[in-house]
Amino acid sequence: MAIASSATVLFCCAKPNFRRIPSQSRSSSPLTTLNESGIRSRSLIHDPITLSGLIGTGLMAGTFITAGPDSTAMAAVDSLQLSEPANALSLPTWAIHVSSVVEWITAMALVWKYGERKGYESWKGLSWGMVPLLGGALCACTWHFFYNDESLEVLVALQAALTVFGNITLCIAAFRINKLSSKIEVSEKP
Repeated sequence: MAIASSATVLFCCAKPNFRRIPSQSRSSSPLTTLNESGIRSRSLIHDPITLSGLIGTGLMAGTFITAGPDSTAMAAVDSLQLSEPANALSLPTWAIHVSSVVEWITAMALVWKYGERKGYESWKGLSWGMVPLLGGALCACTWHFFYNDESLEVLVALQAALTVFGNITLCIAAFRINKLSSKIEVSEKP
């Protein structure tokens, strides 16, 4: 049942690559077929996304076959699951952790780019002020990656120190931006 539904989803969602053929050329290569309307479509097997889906479906089929005829489909799926400690983070929690780090790095890059384009060095300072907080986030992710191991508790203290230091650097950077904005407003007044 699961194998059939995977294959059905795969072939229903596959998007063939269509392109028009000039009317004078009617030859087709072995990889393509020509239908009556003059549209050439690539074979589904030569599409990398479809091919990876087919391989995945084959691997799932192999898993169910190796599980044996007496076992149920759920037993085969359960045999694939890894055993993790009780304090392991769930997949949604990991998604939040990783996306937060990626967003922070993106924000740092955008702040830096804004400072370069406008010529405001204080905005680049804001980007530098964000670095300690990134270090704290990486400490937290590392500690969670190793299932909150007690031997790595130093990472918790390092994260706390980097968070305090990062908040101070952000405060200084914000003060510098405010100071620059005040100078710009004074110089723009007639």
